[in-house]
Amino acid sequence: MAGVDWDRLPAASQVGAEMHELMAELYPICRSLTGEGVRETLRILEREVPLEITELPSGTQVFDWTLPREWNIRDAWIADSDGGRVVDFGRSNLHVLGYSVPVRGRMPLEELREHLYTHPGNPDWIPFRTSYYNENWGFCLSQRQLEQMRDTDYEVVIDSSLTDGYVTFAEASLAGELPDEVLFSTYICHPSLCNDNLSGVVLAAALAKHLRPMSLRYSYRFLFGPGTIGPLSWLWKNEADLGRIKHGLVLSCVGDPGTLTYKQSRRADAEIDQAAANVVRAAGGSVIPFEPWGGDERQFCSPGFNLPVGALSRTPADKFPGYHSSADDLEFVRPEFLADSLRRCLEIIDVIETNATYVNLNPKGEPQLGKRGLYRGVAGGSSAETALLWVLNLSDGNHSLLDISDRSRLPYERVREAAETLRKHELLEPAGGA
Repeated sequence: MAGVDWDRLPAASQVGAEMHELMAELYPICRSLTGEGVRETLRILEREVPLEITELPSGTQVFDWTLPREWNIRDAWIADSDGGRVVDFGRSNLHVLGYSVPVRGRMPLEELREHLYTHPGNPDWIPFRTSYYNENWGFCLSQRQLEQMRDTDYEVVIDSSLTDGYVTFAEASLAGELPDEVLFSTYICHPSLCNDNLSGVVLAAALAKHLRPMSLRYSYRFLFGPGTIGPLSWLWKNEADLGRIKHGLVLSCVGDPGTLTYKQSRRADAEIDQAAANVVRAAGGSVIPFEPWGGDERQFCSPGFNLPVGALSRTPADKFPGYHSSADDLEFVRPEFLADSLRRCLEIIDVIETNATYVNLNPKGEPQLGKRGLYRGVAGGSSAETALLWVLNLSDGNHSLLDISDRSRLPYERVREAAETLRKHELLEPAGGA
């Protein structure tokens, strides 16, 4: 099994720079659950990889959810008596409470305060707040901006619309040798926030782009949709075909300086759980158990589906500084961390592409490796020889290469190379004789 064709990949510095440049282009767009910001984002992503776009009408019943009305915004501001904009949507799309209904009028600061949101613990940050399923309006601003506002009347304008429209999501699909699929999902509903979650968006696009020319065993599907309602809509539309999903990862918060974190699927013992844990731990990261809180893995792992889908991040959402605020910007997310996340995802893919179970063809005692040129002339052993012995010992038709890597604590790549060597010397064959 060939696995990932590493020779097709450009240098990590180039990949990281390209991902960061794409993020910078997407950064100014005002995205939300629905609307033109989502569509504009998908149009840009289509330059990286072909997408199949689906739009489901507002009001559609999707399991226990009713798809929301579509929200779009053109402008918004708070202006003082001189006409100066003290809060301006044109400077930051975080300034407006997401899904704010239209507003136009004048009001005193005392009345306006009920609709103002700040981040008091970090007075220079603009918080990110939404009111998706409860009609409301509001502005988000820094605590310092609020403190500078005079006790007077202000002009308040939110030029938005909330009308029947569509929930939009997109898929990129890559055909492999098998119809069985590996699903990568990421959410595109956040406005100008980089780690959460433009990092997941550009990582998924880069994975699809770089896997596309490779010959792979599994087929791959990349889902770009608004949080919660996007995966639910996709699951609802594709419920009859979910048996094809054999492995899956939700990607979010993958551009910060933290080490990798893998959150297990609800099953906890799926092959993707083992493969991701193997790669993440080797990279110095951590593995955490599933809980029904967090990102879109909650939908894929709900009991009615229980798909083998985990979640990959660096520092998990709400654990990194600047979460859901203007501090989550292009300076916080760096090209080298994006490139490292891409590398680790490709390593996980490489594991699930090449993992296999073998049978030792000479199981009674150790075969003599020396006469086959597989043992060093001087006694004492080496890590390569250790890998050969572990593979021979555990290749009983019940242990996969991933099992052997985990138990021996040897890198998966070294275990796989040992298996390939032993096959060439006719000491192993695939379980089942395949």
